[in-house]
Amino acid sequence: MTEEILIKFLLKETSEEESIAVQTWLDEATSNRVEFARLEKIWTASKSLSSKSNINEEEAWIKFKAKTNSGSKEAIVIPIKQTFGWLKIAAVLVLIAGAWMMYNVFGPTNYTDLSASNKVITEHLPDGSEVTLNKNSQISYATDFKDDRSVKLKNGDVFFNVAHDKSRPFVIKVDKVSITVVGTSFNVKHLEGETEVIVETGIVKVSNGKEIVELRKGEKVLIKEVSSKLIKEQNTDQLYNYYRSGEFVFYKTPLLKVAEILNEAYNAHIVIKDASIANETYNTTLKASKSLDSNLNIIRETVQNLKIDRNDGQIILSKIK
Repeated sequence: MTEEILIKFLLKETSEEESIAVQTWLDEATSNRVEFARLEKIWTASKSLSSKSNINEEEAWIKFKAKTNSGSKEAIVIPIKQTFGWLKIAAVLVLIAGAWMMYNVFGPTNYTDLSASNKVITEHLPDGSEVTLNKNSQISYATDFKDDRSVKLKNGDVFFNVAHDKSRPFVIKVDKVSITVVGTSFNVKHLEGETEVIVETGIVKVSNGKEIVELRKGEKVLIKEVSSKLIKEQNTDQLYNYYRSGEFVFYKTPLLKVAEILNEAYNAHIVIKDASIANETYNTTLKASKSLDSNLNIIRETVQNLKIDRNDGQIILSKIK
């Protein structure tokens, strides 16, 4: 898709066929939407400049054509009246140059949102990095990602497979937490004020502004709002991976954690009423594609003396007396 067509689209001067072509192009890939957002940002800036500019559209068009024809032996003459729509585009191109320079030097970093609502999604960022977002997760990444590989995790559960580039570290901001990598794969969860980072490959540096920890394969760190300590631990299960693997792999997992994972996956409210069973361990593999009721029935059948009741939106686990 050419910039001239995109500028016409911004000017609302495209034909019906051109508008459909632009919309199809936007739907094809994330990188296309990023490119359009970049151009739209410049166009927005150029509009603010145009109110202060005394640019003559005819002169801008003549200069524009002179530059494009400077390499040919014979000048191309186009009647001015026939090119009035393009005069505005030529003026926009002149304004864009100034706006782009101002934004590069003084402008704040703009971000493009990427979110998953009721299903897991996998997308590629402009640098080739792959991100998988669990349901109800949201990130935003720098629109000018070629120069600034920065991402903000607003909420949810995201797996990053980062393209290797030593010259441009990949940085994720989660509230006051900063995660820096060069090329690696890891999971970041940010829910209810807590942030968890689990590394699958490579090295990940996690900082809260006061201290830094370096995580390697199989290690994790949990950061809580109430504590400034970064405590590195070994990751002992694969439950964080359920939304990519499609399975809940429970191995010596306390029922309390079983309930926590199912609450997160199904947006449920499972509570353990009987404290005596909270730390009882559970071993099985459940399919994430199955309904919550189906998986709860399996749990009830495989855990001895387990009772499941429902009351006012709650699912209550207790022991049969």
